[in-house]
Amino acid sequence: MRFLKLTLAYDGSEYVGWQWQANGLSLQQCVETAWKRVTGEFCRVQASGRTDAGVHALGQVCSLRTRSALPPETLVRALNACLPRDIEVLRIVEAPQGFHAIRDAVAKTYRYQIQAGRLLDVFSRRYRWFVPYCLDLSAMQAAALVLIGRHDFASFQTVGSTRKSTVRTVSQLTVRGGPVGSFEYYDIEITADGFLYNMVRAIAGSLVLIGRNKQPVSWLGKVLRSCDRQLAGPTAPPHGLFLVNVEYPPDV
Repeated sequence: MRFLKLTLAYDGSEYVGWQWQANGLSLQQCVETAWKRVTGEFCRVQASGRTDAGVHALGQVCSLRTRSALPPETLVRALNACLPRDIEVLRIVEAPQGFHAIRDAVAKTYRYQIQAGRLLDVFSRRYRWFVPYCLDLSAMQAAALVLIGRHDFASFQTVGSTRKSTVRTVSQLTVRGGPVGSFEYYDIEITADGFLYNMVRAIAGSLVLIGRNKQPVSWLGKVLRSCDRQLAGPTAPPHGLFLVNVEYPPDV
C-alpha cells in the first residue's frame, strides 16, 4: 500500500466546500471521482483542512492510500485531464507510511484579500472582499502585532464551534498593500500552528474596522483578551480567503 501526498490549487467559487455534501458539488467529490476514473479504485482523499464554500487554495495538501502502481508524474497528468478547469493537481510525491494531511501538519498559512476604495475593481471581485472605504494601513499593521504569539483566540471563532482548545500560536501576521491606480488592495497573511473555524475571516473583519477608524488600534488587544466573539468584528466573506501553504516536518 502506497501513501501519497498531493498538492492542489483550486478556485472554490463554484463549490460547496472541500467535504462531500448533499446540497451541491464539493471539491473532494471531484478529486475522488477523478481518482477513480484514472486508477479504477475508490480512495478517500483527506485534505489538510476543510475549506468552506467559496474559499480558494493555492497549496492545499491531501493524503491518500492507494494500490495503484502508476508513477506520480503520470497521475498528475491523468488527474488534471479528468478534473474541472478550476481544480489543478500541482504535484504528487511519495509519502512515508501512515502520512496524514491533517495530523502531520505543523503550520498553515492563509491569506485574506481585500479591495478597498470608492470604486469596485470588477476583475478582482471574485477573489477580494470589496470594502467601499479607504483603509488606514499603518493602523491595521500596528493592531495586528498584538495577535502574534501564543494566545486564546476564542474571540475569533464562530460561536458554536467545538474545539478542545482555542489556544493557537500565530508565528507571522502581516498586512500589506495600498493604492494602485484607482483602487486599493490589501493582503492579510497569517501563519499559525492551527486555526479555529472562521478565525482568519474574523480577524480580517476586525482589522477592517480598525482600518476604517471605527475602532482604535488598542481595541484589538481588548477583544483578544475578552475571549468573547461578540466583541470582535464581522466575519469577512469567504471569497477573499486563500489557503496558501501547509507545512510538514522535514521527513514528510
